[in-house]
Amino acid sequence: MNFNAFKMDGLGNDFLIIDNRKQKVYLNEKQIQKLSNRENGIGFDQLIYIEKEGADLRIKYFNSNGKFADACGNGNRCVAKILMDEIKSDNVSFYVGDKLHDAKLISEKIISINMGNVTYDLSKIPVSNGVNKNPIKIKVDEFNDEGYLISIGNPHIIFLTDISDQDLKKIGPKIEKHDFFPKGINVTFVNLSKNNIRIKTWERGAGNTLCCGTAACATGHLLIQKKLSNNPVKINFPLGFIEIKKNLEEIVMTGPVSDIEKITVKI
Repeated sequence: MNFNAFKMDGLGNDFLIIDNRKQKVYLNEKQIQKLSNRENGIGFDQLIYIEKEGADLRIKYFNSNGKFADACGNGNRCVAKILMDEIKSDNVSFYVGDKLHDAKLISEKIISINMGNVTYDLSKIPVSNGVNKNPIKIKVDEFNDEGYLISIGNPHIIFLTDISDQDLKKIGPKIEKHDFFPKGINVTFVNLSKNNIRIKTWERGAGNTLCCGTAACATGHLLIQKKLSNNPVKINFPLGFIEIKKNLEEIVMTGPVSDIEKITVKI
Protein backbone atom coordinates (compact mmCIF):
# COMPACT_ATOMS: atom_id res chain seq x y z
CA MET A 1 0.00 0.00 0.00
CA ASN A 2 1.26 3.47 -0.94
CA PHE A 3 -0.18 6.71 0.40
CA ASN A 4 0.66 10.42 0.51
CA ALA A 5 1.53 12.15 3.76
CA PHE A 6 3.32 15.09 5.33
CA LYS A 7 6.31 15.05 7.70
CA MET A 8 6.63 17.97 10.14
CA ASP A 9 7.90 18.78 13.60
CA GLY A 10 7.52 21.35 16.35
CA LEU A 11 10.89 21.87 18.09
CA GLY A 12 11.88 18.30 17.23
CA ASN A 13 8.60 16.66 18.30
CA ASP A 14 7.85 15.05 14.92
CA PHE A 15 4.78 13.78 13.13
CA LEU A 16 3.55 11.73 10.21
CA ILE A 17 0.42 13.57 9.02
CA ILE A 18 -2.17 11.84 6.80
CA ASP A 19 -4.83 13.98 5.13
CA ASN A 20 -7.87 11.71 4.95
CA ARG A 21 -9.97 14.30 3.14
CA LYS A 22 -8.20 13.27 -0.06
CA GLN A 23 -7.61 9.58 0.62
CA LYS A 24 -8.74 7.03 3.18
CA VAL A 25 -5.78 5.56 5.04
CA TYR A 26 -6.11 3.97 8.47
CA LEU A 27 -3.14 2.21 10.00
CA ASN A 28 -3.32 -0.47 12.67
CA GLU A 29 -1.13 -0.56 15.79
CA LYS A 30 1.56 -2.75 14.23
CA GLN A 31 1.77 -0.57 11.12
CA ILE A 32 2.12 2.59 13.25
CA GLN A 33 4.81 0.95 15.38
CA LYS A 34 6.69 -0.17 12.25
CA LEU A 35 6.56 3.23 10.53
CA SER A 36 7.42 5.18 13.69
CA ASN A 37 10.58 3.14 14.30
CA ARG A 38 13.60 5.41 13.82
CA GLU A 39 15.98 2.61 12.86
CA ASN A 40 14.09 0.97 10.01
CA GLY A 41 10.93 3.09 9.54
CA ILE A 42 10.15 6.74 8.86
CA GLY A 43 10.52 7.70 12.52
CA PHE A 44 8.01 9.89 14.33
CA ASP A 45 6.54 10.57 17.78
CA GLN A 46 2.88 10.77 16.75
CA LEU A 47 0.66 9.93 13.79
CA ILE A 48 -1.95 12.55 12.85
CA TYR A 49 -5.09 12.15 10.76
CA ILE A 50 -6.85 15.17 9.24
CA GLU A 51 -10.54 14.31 8.80
CA LYS A 52 -13.65 16.06 7.51
CA GLU A 53 -16.88 15.36 9.40
CA GLY A 54 -19.76 17.35 7.96
CA ALA A 55 -18.68 20.99 8.00
CA ASP A 56 -16.04 20.37 10.67
CA LEU A 57 -12.35 19.58 10.43
CA ARG A 58 -11.30 17.02 13.01
CA ILE A 59 -7.79 16.00 13.97
CA LYS A 60 -7.00 12.59 15.48
CA TYR A 61 -3.74 11.57 17.14
CA PHE A 62 -2.01 8.25 17.73
CA ASN A 63 1.23 7.77 19.66
CA SER A 64 4.18 5.86 18.24
CA ASN A 65 3.06 2.77 20.19
CA GLY A 66 -0.11 2.74 18.07
CA LYS A 67 -2.46 3.84 20.86
CA PHE A 68 -4.93 6.71 20.56
CA ALA A 69 -3.79 10.05 22.01
CA ASP A 70 -6.22 12.66 23.32
CA ALA A 71 -4.29 15.82 22.43
CA CYS A 72 -1.02 17.20 21.07
CA GLY A 73 0.04 20.85 21.18
CA ASN A 74 2.94 20.72 18.72
CA GLY A 75 0.83 18.61 16.36
CA ASN A 76 -1.94 21.21 16.50
CA ARG A 77 0.45 23.92 15.33
CA CYS A 78 1.77 21.75 12.49
CA VAL A 79 -1.71 20.89 11.25
CA ALA A 80 -2.70 24.57 11.50
CA LYS A 81 0.21 25.51 9.20
CA ILE A 82 -0.81 22.91 6.60
CA LEU A 83 -4.39 24.18 6.62
CA MET A 84 -3.33 27.84 6.51
CA ASP A 85 -1.11 27.24 3.48
CA GLU A 86 -3.91 25.31 1.80
CA ILE A 87 -6.58 28.01 2.12
CA LYS A 88 -4.10 30.93 2.07
CA SER A 89 -5.37 32.34 5.36
CA ASP A 90 -3.75 33.46 8.62
CA ASN A 91 -6.55 31.85 10.67
CA VAL A 92 -7.97 28.32 10.86
CA SER A 93 -10.13 26.32 13.28
CA PHE A 94 -10.48 22.59 13.88
CA TYR A 95 -11.64 20.11 16.50
CA VAL A 96 -9.61 17.65 18.55
CA GLY A 97 -12.19 15.56 20.38
CA ASP A 98 -14.77 18.04 21.67
CA LYS A 99 -12.32 20.97 21.81
CA LEU A 100 -12.43 23.65 19.13
CA HIS A 101 -8.98 25.11 18.50
CA ASP A 102 -8.55 28.51 16.85
CA ALA A 103 -5.10 29.06 15.36
CA LYS A 104 -3.42 32.23 14.10
CA LEU A 105 -0.29 32.78 12.02
CA ILE A 106 2.07 35.15 13.86
CA SER A 107 4.92 35.00 11.34
CA GLU A 108 6.04 32.60 8.61
CA LYS A 109 6.69 29.65 10.96
CA ILE A 110 5.24 30.84 14.27
CA ILE A 111 1.71 29.68 15.15
CA SER A 112 -0.49 30.76 18.07
CA ILE A 113 -3.32 28.46 19.09
CA ASN A 114 -6.00 28.42 21.77
CA MET A 115 -5.57 25.10 23.58
CA GLY A 116 -8.73 25.45 25.68
CA ASN A 117 -9.26 24.89 29.39
CA VAL A 118 -7.10 22.94 31.79
CA THR A 119 -8.45 21.11 34.82
CA TYR A 120 -7.07 19.85 38.12
CA ASP A 121 -10.19 17.72 38.67
CA LEU A 122 -8.99 14.22 39.57
CA SER A 123 -12.05 12.58 37.99
CA LYS A 124 -10.95 13.94 34.62
CA ILE A 125 -7.27 12.94 34.82
CA PRO A 126 -8.22 9.98 35.46
CA VAL A 127 -6.72 8.42 38.61
CA SER A 128 -7.34 5.28 40.66
CA ASN A 129 -9.59 5.25 43.70
CA GLY A 130 -6.55 5.52 45.98
CA VAL A 131 -5.82 9.07 44.81
CA ASN A 132 -7.85 11.71 46.66
CA LYS A 133 -5.65 14.79 46.71
CA ASN A 134 -3.75 17.00 44.30
CA PRO A 135 -0.74 17.31 44.40
CA ILE A 136 0.16 13.72 45.17
CA LYS A 137 3.32 12.12 46.52
CA ILE A 138 5.02 9.66 44.14
CA LYS A 139 7.80 7.28 45.19
CA VAL A 140 9.64 5.35 42.48
CA ASP A 141 13.03 3.79 43.23
CA GLU A 142 15.06 6.59 44.87
CA PHE A 143 12.76 9.30 43.51
CA ASN A 144 10.28 10.65 46.07
CA ASP A 145 8.49 13.92 45.32
CA GLU A 146 5.14 15.68 45.05
CA GLY A 147 3.54 16.04 41.62
CA TYR A 148 0.64 18.17 40.40
CA LEU A 149 -2.06 16.44 38.34
CA ILE A 150 -3.40 18.44 35.40
CA SER A 151 -5.34 17.63 32.23
CA ILE A 152 -5.39 19.66 29.02
CA GLY A 153 -7.16 16.99 27.02
CA ASN A 154 -4.50 14.47 27.99
CA PRO A 155 -3.26 13.88 31.56
CA HIS A 156 -0.03 15.23 33.04
CA ILE A 157 1.82 15.02 36.31
CA ILE A 158 4.19 17.95 36.87
CA PHE A 159 7.11 17.79 39.32
CA LEU A 160 8.70 21.11 40.23
CA THR A 161 12.14 19.56 40.33
CA ASP A 162 14.86 18.89 37.76
CA ILE A 163 16.08 15.47 36.73
CA SER A 164 18.87 14.11 34.55
CA ASP A 165 18.17 12.67 31.10
CA GLN A 166 19.32 9.28 32.33
CA ASP A 167 16.95 9.35 35.31
CA LEU A 168 14.10 10.56 33.09
CA LYS A 169 14.42 7.44 30.94
CA LYS A 170 14.55 5.28 34.06
CA ILE A 171 11.84 6.89 36.20
CA GLY A 172 9.53 8.33 33.52
CA PRO A 173 8.09 5.02 32.26
CA LYS A 174 7.55 3.76 35.80
CA ILE A 175 5.51 6.83 36.75
CA GLU A 176 3.68 6.73 33.39
CA LYS A 177 2.42 3.23 34.22
CA HIS A 178 2.02 3.69 37.99
CA ASP A 179 -1.01 2.05 39.59
CA PHE A 180 -2.33 5.53 40.40
CA PHE A 181 -2.93 6.14 36.67
CA PRO A 182 -5.06 3.40 35.05
CA LYS A 183 -4.79 4.98 31.59
CA GLY A 184 -1.19 6.14 31.99
CA ILE A 185 0.05 9.70 32.31
CA ASN A 186 2.56 12.17 30.81
CA VAL A 187 5.40 12.85 33.24
CA THR A 188 7.14 16.25 33.36
CA PHE A 189 10.03 17.58 35.43
CA VAL A 190 10.64 21.34 35.68
CA ASN A 191 13.91 23.24 36.07
CA LEU A 192 12.76 26.50 37.64
CA SER A 193 15.83 28.58 36.81
CA LYS A 194 14.42 32.14 36.99
CA ASN A 195 15.32 33.32 33.49
CA ASN A 196 15.34 29.93 31.75
CA ILE A 197 12.47 27.62 32.72
CA ARG A 198 13.14 24.24 31.15
CA ILE A 199 11.15 21.03 31.21
CA LYS A 200 11.75 17.38 30.37
CA THR A 201 8.82 15.12 29.56
CA TRP A 202 8.31 11.39 29.32
CA GLU A 203 5.27 11.17 27.04
CA ARG A 204 2.62 8.52 27.55
CA GLY A 205 2.88 6.12 24.62
CA ALA A 206 5.80 7.94 22.97
CA GLY A 207 8.59 8.08 25.54
CA ASN A 208 11.33 10.70 25.70
CA THR A 209 10.58 13.44 23.14
CA LEU A 210 12.49 16.63 22.35
CA CYS A 211 9.43 18.76 23.03
CA CYS A 212 5.90 18.26 24.38
CA GLY A 213 3.41 21.04 23.66
CA THR A 214 0.70 19.96 26.11
CA ALA A 215 3.35 19.56 28.84
CA ALA A 216 4.39 23.16 28.15
CA CYS A 217 0.73 24.23 28.44
CA ALA A 218 0.16 22.32 31.69
CA THR A 219 3.44 23.50 33.20
CA GLY A 220 2.87 27.10 32.14
CA HIS A 221 -0.60 27.15 33.65
CA LEU A 222 0.67 25.67 36.92
CA LEU A 223 3.58 28.13 37.21
CA ILE A 224 1.39 31.14 36.42
CA GLN A 225 -1.31 29.91 38.82
CA LYS A 226 1.24 29.50 41.63
CA LYS A 227 2.85 32.87 40.79
CA LEU A 228 6.16 31.16 40.06
CA SER A 229 6.43 32.87 36.66
CA ASN A 230 5.18 35.80 34.66
CA ASN A 231 2.16 35.59 32.37
CA PRO A 232 2.98 34.80 29.58
CA VAL A 233 5.86 32.44 30.35
CA LYS A 234 8.49 30.92 28.06
CA ILE A 235 9.00 27.17 28.43
CA ASN A 236 12.37 26.13 27.02
CA PHE A 237 13.33 22.93 25.21
CA PRO A 238 16.61 21.83 23.56
CA LEU A 239 15.65 23.37 20.18
CA GLY A 240 13.80 26.49 21.30
CA PHE A 241 10.88 27.69 23.39
CA ILE A 242 7.08 27.75 23.51
CA GLU A 243 5.27 30.75 24.98
CA ILE A 244 2.30 29.98 27.21
CA LYS A 245 -0.29 32.61 28.12
CA LYS A 246 -3.04 32.05 30.68
CA ASN A 247 -6.27 33.78 29.71
CA LEU A 248 -8.72 33.07 32.58
CA GLU A 249 -8.68 29.26 32.59
CA GLU A 250 -7.75 28.94 28.92
CA ILE A 251 -4.24 28.51 27.58
CA VAL A 252 -2.86 30.13 24.43
CA MET A 253 0.28 28.45 23.10
CA THR A 254 2.64 30.13 20.63
CA GLY A 255 5.58 28.36 19.03
CA PRO A 256 7.43 27.39 15.83
CA VAL A 257 6.79 24.71 13.23
CA SER A 258 9.09 23.19 10.63
CA ASP A 259 8.82 23.28 6.86
CA ILE A 260 6.13 21.03 5.40
CA GLU A 261 7.65 17.97 3.72
CA LYS A 262 5.46 16.00 1.31
CA ILE A 263 6.29 12.31 1.20
CA THR A 264 4.98 9.03 -0.25
CA VAL A 265 4.81 6.18 2.23
CA LYS A 266 4.95 2.50 1.35
CA ILE A 267 3.84 -0.11 3.82
